[in-house]
Amino acid sequence: MEHTHSKGIAEMTSLSSRAGLTLALLCGVAAPAALAQQGTEEGAQAAVMPEIVVIGSRSALPTIPGSATVIGGNELRRSQVYSVNEALRKVPGVLPREEEGLGLRPNIGIRGLNPTRSSKTLLLEDGLPLTFAPYGDNASYYHPTLERFERIEVLKGSGQIAFGPHTVGGVVNYITPTPPEETSGSLSLRGGNNGYYDAQATVGGTYGSTGLLVNAVRKEADGARDNIHSGVTDLTAKLVQSISERQALTLKVTHYKEKSDITYSGLTAAEYAADPRQNPFRNDELDFERWGASLVHRLDITDTVALTTAVYGSDFERDWWRQSSNSAQRPNDASDPRCGGMANLDTTCGNEGRLRAYETWGVEPRLSARYDAGIFQGDLLAGARAHYEVQERRQLNGDSPTARSAGTSANGGLREDNRREADAYSGFLQNRFAFGPFSVTPGLRVEHVEFERLNRMNGARGATDVTAWIPGVGATFEPMRDLTLFGGVHRGFSPPRVEDVIGNTGGTVDLGEERSWNYELGLRGAPMAGLDFEAAWFRMDFENQIIPASVAGGSGATLTSAGETLHQGLEAGLRANSAGLLDTQGFNVYAAGAWTWLWDAEFQGRRFSGVSGFGAVSVTGNRIPYAARHLLTLTAGIEVDGLPGLEVEATRTGGMFTDDLNSIAVSPDGQRGRMDGYWLFNVQTSWAVPGTPITLYATAKNLFDRTVVVDRSRGSIPNNPRLLQAGARWVF
Repeated sequence: MEHTHSKGIAEMTSLSSRAGLTLALLCGVAAPAALAQQGTEEGAQAAVMPEIVVIGSRSALPTIPGSATVIGGNELRRSQVYSVNEALRKVPGVLPREEEGLGLRPNIGIRGLNPTRSSKTLLLEDGLPLTFAPYGDNASYYHPTLERFERIEVLKGSGQIAFGPHTVGGVVNYITPTPPEETSGSLSLRGGNNGYYDAQATVGGTYGSTGLLVNAVRKEADGARDNIHSGVTDLTAKLVQSISERQALTLKVTHYKEKSDITYSGLTAAEYAADPRQNPFRNDELDFERWGASLVHRLDITDTVALTTAVYGSDFERDWWRQSSNSAQRPNDASDPRCGGMANLDTTCGNEGRLRAYETWGVEPRLSARYDAGIFQGDLLAGARAHYEVQERRQLNGDSPTARSAGTSANGGLREDNRREADAYSGFLQNRFAFGPFSVTPGLRVEHVEFERLNRMNGARGATDVTAWIPGVGATFEPMRDLTLFGGVHRGFSPPRVEDVIGNTGGTVDLGEERSWNYELGLRGAPMAGLDFEAAWFRMDFENQIIPASVAGGSGATLTSAGETLHQGLEAGLRANSAGLLDTQGFNVYAAGAWTWLWDAEFQGRRFSGVSGFGAVSVTGNRIPYAARHLLTLTAGIEVDGLPGLEVEATRTGGMFTDDLNSIAVSPDGQRGRMDGYWLFNVQTSWAVPGTPITLYATAKNLFDRTVVVDRSRGSIPNNPRLLQAGARWVF
């Protein structure tokens, strides 16, 4: 921990200074746009659409000095992916862990990092922060519907230091579609068992110098267990305005609303054995709403120099009323004489209202320049960011499972009232030097985060800050066309949460940021049309990995410094299709695979167990929880003109330990014990009806209806049951 100090600044002063800085930055963005507008002539040509991409199209892959995967829209539609978890299984090195069933709260782990709440993964939408507090609490309790995205980019290796703050595992960037040139749209309807349906409508077009796209998604489904149902409405409006041949603006507004009958807790061992799909917490309820907006301005200063400036913000409110957050300690108000045992779970015992509100906003300019220095060609990328977060966190305990207000029982009433803030300032500079077939890309990022916490219940206030320098360098070598050898090394960094560095009484906790050195060496190629591959060796050497103290997680689990850890393995991806390879006419046979072999994922140095009652037990050399040794996804399909196509997908998730003791037997609370590996199979078919703009499709997910444990962090949780769905898509 560096630069720790105390703050006594009043909230209004802090807010006004931030507002002033943000306003000044906004003015800096708006000024060139306004000046250009004065000289805009009628019928100006459209400029390059303002956007921030992590990779771009697949054609950009040869220049990326690290592992990179692009999942295109055609691939997503062809597989009829049900959730983001299903989509990301197609990417080597990625473990998306299931939770409630619809993928609304994803748990994405990369290269053996703990997937809980995707806290070690940087999630972006159109290159801008997606989570509601990426600096102060990078937990993914929210995820937009996958249906509204055009493609997904996943970047690992040294190239990720151009994005932040998390540079440990990788970057997942979701790309929304651009307005079409002509007025067009689509309507999709799908339904199935388990209470599932979704409807999506998209319409847009370009009118003179203005492009417009509107997308609406509504979906509902029951979860993987009883007494779980979710309903989601996701709206997006995107406007692209060409100001001149060299300037354009993109304005995007999103609104997401969810109402779910859903619990936080898993099952005890006995409950899972009796019925793995039961859910005793039938009164738990989640409501939240998110508004988001971004304005991106692009100015092509010259033909080779461009300035892209983004202003973004979001407002998020979440009320989650739940009876318990830990299956080993329920009911949570057992000290109340009326609630002496689990028999009262759904009768007289109270509940917890975890009430949250987040405001996030920021501004981020990026400068790109391409130049020729004679002996080498250069690509410069530089940027800065001012980012602000405010969390309002309250907990109200009610007196009954259905209460939605503060109670008066032994544990009723207001239990938490916190304001947590994170002000972050960052910058980066990287330059790609190309010498014929060889290139080297050094870069440096700096992150400075100021944390503040106010406990309104006891008046305690605390503050601290963290500054980190994040260097990296990557290189590529193309011995022949469409074959690239790449490698790199970079500093991994992940800031702590506000509550992990400032205690409830205002004192500073010396937890420290997460730090590692990450190494990578790989080969990427597209030796012929219809065939491309990538394989990479990776090593993540942590000086200080931050993990849950109990490892199994659960209610009240704090984070602790696990010290030195090591992740090392191999990942590979392959795509092939006969249309490109053999120039087949009228039909196409395709196949794809994604494989991860994580042979090392272990505690090193001096490390003792964080499991309660085992603090004196050394776990040095033990495997890190939720780090599967093998992950595999295989896909094969056939498309024939005028006939239905068919795709079969098989996924293998290797066995995992769920605690640092590497326990085999399942504990009574269901939170510890080995999870066995398993195979799951999906089948889907689609038919573009000849002579019509209609496509029909049907899917069977988890074809053989296998029931397996996919998570134990808060008790045992099963996977989705067999899901049968059918639908149609009309393009106009």
